[in-house]
Amino acid sequence: MTSNGKVALVTGAGSGIGKAVALALLRAGYRVALVGRRVDALNEVVKESGSQDALAVPCDVSQPEAVRAAFDKVQAAFGRLDLLFNNAGVGAPAVPMEELTFEQWQNVVNINLTGSFLCAQQAIRLMKAQSPQGGRIINNGSISAHAPRPNSAPYTSTKHAITGLTKSISLDCRKYDIACGQIDIGNAHTELAARMAKGVPQANGEIAIEPLMDVNHVADAVVHMAALPLSTNVQFMTIMATKMPFVGRG
Repeated sequence: MTSNGKVALVTGAGSGIGKAVALALLRAGYRVALVGRRVDALNEVVKESGSQDALAVPCDVSQPEAVRAAFDKVQAAFGRLDLLFNNAGVGAPAVPMEELTFEQWQNVVNINLTGSFLCAQQAIRLMKAQSPQGGRIINNGSISAHAPRPNSAPYTSTKHAITGLTKSISLDCRKYDIACGQIDIGNAHTELAARMAKGVPQANGEIAIEPLMDVNHVADAVVHMAALPLSTNVQFMTIMATKMPFVGRG
């Protein structure tokens, strides 16, 4: 694929949605920095891509110094940044809220919310300073940015907070030609979501099998959002398995 001259950084790129999006961006001609905690997984994705434009950047997004170093590495390698896909995320055990430990709560907040903030902060600094100025940030929200699953307080809380972060970035950074949007994904077929096919708890207490969709459709949607001119923005997109029990959940 001929380079389109643009540079993307994808967090949580070693598996699942992040991996699919990173590969799709490479196919679309982006140079892509793949960020994640597991260097072996990142290197496997780079190898699978067969691309000279893929760069593995090990990083724990919850650590400010690690995030700063990762973005410095991307700037040194590629010279600029046109797209950040804030995707790294984790959940907590699906137990009643009162049984969660503080450490379980804090881990989800540190990665899902603080990590997204730290990466956005560094991206904004790069995008403001580069020439031409500007870029795009796409945050991975989730259906859980709208409605919770049972026993998911940490994950749901952080995903609701991502919506506020998306709106704040969109408002505060438009003067720098930095666009920010959010993609809310429901039941993409990844390792993490495979359990849906075996049955998961519903709001009424039942266990039900939920439909899944091809994760590559999510990747295509992110590439579409990214390809728009900076004068145009998809503020929020919901993409989901058509028959998943979201609309009318509960």
